[in-house]
Amino acid sequence: MITISLCMIVKDEEEVLARCLNSVKDAVDEIIIVDTGSTDKTKEIAKSFTDHVFDFQWINDFSAARNKAFSMATMDYQMWLDADDVMPPESVEKMIRLKKTLAPTVDIVTMKYITHFDVNGNPILVSTRERLTKREKNYQWIDPVHECIPLIGNCVNSDIEIHHKKIKFESQSDRNINIYKSMEKSGKPFTPRQQYYYARELKDHHLWGEAAYYFEKFLQSGKGWFEDNIASCYNLSICYKEMKEEQKVMPILLQSFLFDAPRAEICSEIGYYFKRSKQFRTALKWFDLAAGLGEPDSIGFILRDYWGYIPNIECCVCCCELRDYKAANQYNEKAATCKSHTLAVEMNRRHLAEKLKDA
Repeated sequence: MITISLCMIVKDEEEVLARCLNSVKDAVDEIIIVDTGSTDKTKEIAKSFTDHVFDFQWINDFSAARNKAFSMATMDYQMWLDADDVMPPESVEKMIRLKKTLAPTVDIVTMKYITHFDVNGNPILVSTRERLTKREKNYQWIDPVHECIPLIGNCVNSDIEIHHKKIKFESQSDRNINIYKSMEKSGKPFTPRQQYYYARELKDHHLWGEAAYYFEKFLQSGKGWFEDNIASCYNLSICYKEMKEEQKVMPILLQSFLFDAPRAEICSEIGYYFKRSKQFRTALKWFDLAAGLGEPDSIGFILRDYWGYIPNIECCVCCCELRDYKAANQYNEKAATCKSHTLAVEMNRRHLAEKLKDA
């Protein structure tokens, strides 16, 4: 049976750290905490779980801090979590079984990372992250922000889930974007991956023009991972839409088809393109296509609501505009099978009940 060192970096996490460690402690054999400058009770809480608590001077580089934490590990595999992550009980059970069955030839194990939930607790943004790495391989984290370990070696994709659970709403942090701006100011060229993630940060801060510039540079490099290429086309279409450059929206969405099979979020955005110009019959075709797509077996970001719920809701809206209320009702009920008791579904039901009664 393999052993696991949990390696974490923390700063001012007194509100969530105990929750995280309590959720995972039965699945790991060693806990290592690297503190990057806490001023609250984070270190005291950490020391109630482990004697392996270390200080690390923050240098605006998440990879450096994570590599420090990994360097202190002594078990077979290293695992990382953020302080506001939680391992659900079913994931703990799966990981305990994994420890007993994992082949010694496996270098990396990925796990599902659910980072955003709706008000009813349904996952809406899912990705796949490297989560366990074999210590003897001496894997190193790269990139100062949005850091990662390159997936090199014998990788196994597991269905174990980690949930990112913030306990309170926080305004958009400037931490990551400031690191990127400092890198930009230094004049050192960005790698394609850094261009992509900087563009995402700029978009999240509604800096549409700057975000579009870096998404465009990333796509022009021709060196991106195909999942990031597709995501860039989607995100770039949003930037163009916000900048009122409607003529650029359709070409960039269609460009995504060069990289892989159609994705539901892309087909839905094409639907929105036609819906904005009130071409409801054409919009319906694209939303219906999106609604019928099966969720891909992907390790990229999955915008879960686009795979069923959103396109069916939009098909309902388009059918209402076309006065086909029977079809609208069918699409609305399909949306309800994806996510029940949502405000949109309930409002549509009330509206359609009146329309179908009068039909």
